[in-house]
Amino acid sequence: MRGWWQEIAGLVLPSPCAGCGLGRAVLCEECRARLCGRRPREVRPDPVPPGLPPVFAAAPYAAGVRSVLLAHKERGALALAEPLGAALAAAVRATGAGGGGGGGRGGRGPLLLVPVPSARQAVAGRGHDACRRIALAAARALRGVGVPARTAPVLRLRRPVADQAELDAHDRWANVAGAMGTVRAVGRVWRDGGPVVLVDDLMTTGASLAEAARAVGVSGGRAVAAAVVAAAPRAFESNRN
Repeated sequence: MRGWWQEIAGLVLPSPCAGCGLGRAVLCEECRARLCGRRPREVRPDPVPPGLPPVFAAAPYAAGVRSVLLAHKERGALALAEPLGAALAAAVRATGAGGGGGGGRGGRGPLLLVPVPSARQAVAGRGHDACRRIALAAARALRGVGVPARTAPVLRLRRPVADQAELDAHDRWANVAGAMGTVRAVGRVWRDGGPVVLVDDLMTTGASLAEAARAVGVSGGRAVAAAVVAAAPRAFESNRN
């Protein structure tokens, strides 16, 4: 109920830019450029959690980008899924995974975007699954430029995890270690699909992405890379390439 009402309200009632609070657009051109206007780059947290695949981000998690992500995730500004998806699609393309070759067990199908799962309580409280919504928008954006892609929401949380916001890197790893699993029919997904790219809206310590990669691997797949809309500024600046 909450999700569709917010989407309709966003179309009918003009709102200020989610990034800067000015103007009467969902996202002004300046904030869109801040989100999507730079070349995505590989990012590395410090320390790097074991098993973390190469991660590419579209923008640093700062200023207007932070505001846009929070508006979409926490305040239900669902129209922001399109520009966030465009940013994520650019990060996916930067991984090089869409250039051909198989993922998982060698499938030759479309690129598989595998969202990092959110807790059911968080999804229920927000009224939508923010990561999955952005992943769907990213897949559409990729198909729009000729890259066959689809979302594969096959990961699940198998046990409760604490809110990561106040945890340091070590505690985040411990919090999510062994917490993720996959749906039963995932073997067919890996066989029929192409390269597997993990996707999320934000990377801070990389703990969730590393755990997602572990869960994919245990199920017979292989995450060749990960892509996020934004990364913590220190991680974004740590790559010297």
